[in-house]
Amino acid sequence: MKLDGKIAFVAGGASGIGLATAAVFVQAGAVVYIADVNKVAGEAAAADLGKQGGTVKFVHVDITSQAAVDAARDALVAAHGGADILVIAAGWSSIAPFIDTKPELWQKLIDLNYVGTLRLTQAFLPSMRERGHGKIVLVASDAGRVGSGGEAVYSGAKGAVIAFTKALARESARYSINVNCVCPGPTDTPLLASVPEKHREALVKAIPFRRFAKPSEVADAILFFSSSRSDYLTGQVLSVSGGLTMAD
Repeated sequence: MKLDGKIAFVAGGASGIGLATAAVFVQAGAVVYIADVNKVAGEAAAADLGKQGGTVKFVHVDITSQAAVDAARDALVAAHGGADILVIAAGWSSIAPFIDTKPELWQKLIDLNYVGTLRLTQAFLPSMRERGHGKIVLVASDAGRVGSGGEAVYSGAKGAVIAFTKALARESARYSINVNCVCPGPTDTPLLASVPEKHREALVKAIPFRRFAKPSEVADAILFFSSSRSDYLTGQVLSVSGGLTMAD
């Protein structure tokens, strides 16, 4: 799958699934903008991938800030006219029973995992419409499809991303813009590393393949939705969970 010359903006691209996505995009020939709130990790990722022969730039963006999102969009539009591919892989969770959580945590989870997606998508959508093409790939979670104990608000936010994907796909098809969603199951990322070991062990036992996903395996699904191989697919939700969540 080739992305030769395509302009790709990857939010959350400094680590985990976002970084793996940026790497496969570089290998596929895209010009990649890594966007992340972590400036040190983002600059290091861009430098490392650039050494592999790709064109990679880092953009410091807090997706909970409308001003930061607009500034990043304006810079990319000025340089390239817009993005051909928008991937939103930024996300965060905190595990605790819902009854023990506070409204401040709810707001943080919703702002980052859902409203941030709305901000970025709305910022980049106009230039895609004007150019008559675009690939938008939103990274939700299987928690949004089937729920996840200890992550009630996170599950709700990711479920909202899934519903948003379907609605936006209906609105955007007339402009030849594909909008699809990838839902990772437990994946070997820094976020998973923060989960208590006993919970991770239980998860592995529940996964038919008996292992966590590699970030690169989720990135391959994102690459598919970003390439011409998926031109007739929109509004679709693809679970990458090793068979953990075999649900419609």
